[in-house]
Amino acid sequence: MGPLEERPLGMIGLRLERAPDSGGCLGAHPDDIEVGALGFLANLARTAPDTSFIFAIATGDDERIEEATESARALLGDRVSLLFGNLTDGMLPYDHATEVKSFIRGATDPSTADIVLAPRRVDRHQDHRLVAEMAHQVFRTSLILEYEIVKLEGDLGQPSLYHPLSTSEAAAKADHLAKHFPGQHDKIWYDRETFMGLMRIRGIECLAPDGYAEAFHAGRISLS
Repeated sequence: MGPLEERPLGMIGLRLERAPDSGGCLGAHPDDIEVGALGFLANLARTAPDTSFIFAIATGDDERIEEATESARALLGDRVSLLFGNLTDGMLPYDHATEVKSFIRGATDPSTADIVLAPRRVDRHQDHRLVAEMAHQVFRTSLILEYEIVKLEGDLGQPSLYHPLSTSEAAAKADHLAKHFPGQHDKIWYDRETFMGLMRIRGIECLAPDGYAEAFHAGRISLS
């Protein structure tokens, strides 16, 4: 290869050794999984047609459960199973810690989940943080990717793993979130500019070809 300036822009990428049989997707709230990892899930579904998915979501009233169900079906079709804990938003560590762990154990099979998506263990939202902690307790042998969710607390950190997205994939994610979660539109941070902006920043950090990416935190990765 020639001098550095002649090399194509981009980082050396890692690939999964094989397509996962099952993906466990954990969320404290009905939109968490899509906000953090919709682009990754869409690409995984496209490139691994035999992979099945389980969405285990701890909280949500009837309206939000309906939104989450329609969103997951639009994203993954009949390859996704959804289970809801019907616990209280904002109160998971205080009133429901034992129930959250039992819910995750009952909703998913730790022995078959190759990849698990969960919030970050250092997320400043108490519900996110508890679900993340339980993920690491339950899934001891899975690859756990911790997704990020922007919020008022300003807790975004330095990710360790990036998933580049094309411009159209990034736009499709923003469009999907706007369409399928209208109950979140009153949130000051929940808009297209926020999602596109964060994906743009992460795309810059990993030298993504189109300039967009999702980012994850991963504590244990086996490099073959």
